[in-house]
Amino acid sequence: MGYILGIDIGTGSTKAVAVNLDLEAISVSQFYYPTLSVKSGYSEQDPELIFEAFQNCIQETLNKLGESPTAICLSSAMHSLIPVDLNGNKLHDMMTWADARSDEIAIGLKDSFNGRMIYEASGMPLHAMSPLCKIIWIRENMSDIFNSTYKFISIKEYIWFKLFGEYSIDHSTACSTGMFDISSLQWSAPILKIAGITEDQLSKPVGTGYSINGIGSSGKMMTGISENTCVIIGASDGCLANVGSFAVHRGIAALTIGTSGAVRISSNKPIFNHEAMTFSYCLDENTFICGGAVNNGGNILQWLVRDFLGKIPDTSSYKELFDQVETINAGSEGLLFLPYLNGERAPIWDAKSCGSFFGIKSKHTQAHFSRAVMEGICYALNDVLQAVAKNSEEIEQINVSGGFVNSPTWMQILADITGKKLTMVQTEDASAIGAAFLAMKFMGFNDGNYPSRPENRKCIIIEPNMVNHLIYNKNFLIFKELYSNLKDTMHKLHLINS
Repeated sequence: MGYILGIDIGTGSTKAVAVNLDLEAISVSQFYYPTLSVKSGYSEQDPELIFEAFQNCIQETLNKLGESPTAICLSSAMHSLIPVDLNGNKLHDMMTWADARSDEIAIGLKDSFNGRMIYEASGMPLHAMSPLCKIIWIRENMSDIFNSTYKFISIKEYIWFKLFGEYSIDHSTACSTGMFDISSLQWSAPILKIAGITEDQLSKPVGTGYSINGIGSSGKMMTGISENTCVIIGASDGCLANVGSFAVHRGIAALTIGTSGAVRISSNKPIFNHEAMTFSYCLDENTFICGGAVNNGGNILQWLVRDFLGKIPDTSSYKELFDQVETINAGSEGLLFLPYLNGERAPIWDAKSCGSFFGIKSKHTQAHFSRAVMEGICYALNDVLQAVAKNSEEIEQINVSGGFVNSPTWMQILADITGKKLTMVQTEDASAIGAAFLAMKFMGFNDGNYPSRPENRKCIIIEPNMVNHLIYNKNFLIFKELYSNLKDTMHKLHLINS
């Protein structure tokens, strides 16, 4: 039969999607793991549980399909950090992208003389999610671990070392560390000096098509795949979501809403926006994926259902929510919601920001609050979309992916707020699919190009309601003013409650 296996090592789960040579998903496997928060702002995971989920995904796929894949390609969540010893054993649990303990360090760097240099060299916004800031925090607060660390690595490097016994990092994941020079594709000596580490304490940078034919004996025992299977290191989940969403062409943006959310476009060069600090991550030698990520996506809807409405977040509760939202007109009759429950990344980059309802009147019902929450998430993503589009060519179409595509209501709200046509090409995990497509490119399928959407691929297209768009445009201007007007008050509230 022959198939390619794309594996996305995500924050909440690892997901493997098998794709045949006609670009069709033929098997999906997914295993979950917990996130621990021992203190406010901390977000940690046990990398061994993630590696176990990785192995389980492979084993379940082999059991389903009865043969090893032609190739495996890896996608992973960005900004994770694990300090390990000489033998690759963790010295501390993994700090995820959501770990905010180094926020003050990020603010200090951003406002420092070196801030502009770091951003322009790395293409990475200065934020607590950055491994650069996490390393400095460890150096200042956990000196025993810092001094004992042999390598500072991400979850993909951790798994790669388990499989092959070597420390390698793809250019795409390296870009998300904040320490990689996107022009030279090498570690930046000036930034490493700021971090207080040397190049030897990081993995060797390699291209996203770097591969090894056949897993070593220990890796083979753990995964069960054939020694003839080609394993490709792949890229970061954000970059591969563009590939898997068929959004690597001009005029097309990829928008994902999962636990968090992101907007990304493809470019042949980095795109900088110093005010919004959009990112530029390398996909391959000729392609950058540029955009911005938000902290608040599907996690806010889960909060709405579970903690605000007091229901179990299951299929029936979400259906009831969406049916309720449908009864309220666009704009929620003047009720606005700032969705910054978990602080925010692009474009405001403020970990001290918070959520807020504004414009509450006695006429507003539970349904109004529910719709305002969904609109608030979409306003925030539209804010990022406009920041990305500011220094690029016009965006005509948005290819969407993530859990929110299961809600026609939510997608229509997004289309109406952005005023853009939304296209959903598939419902499977875009990052895992993108990893499979990346493998096909580097193995010479499709003439060495990223797959374009096949003619027989079913698409769902959502056209914006331009009457609603006009309403949303007026509310969006107020939405943007709200944060600016409330910022100082948010920070005061954060201070007295921290």
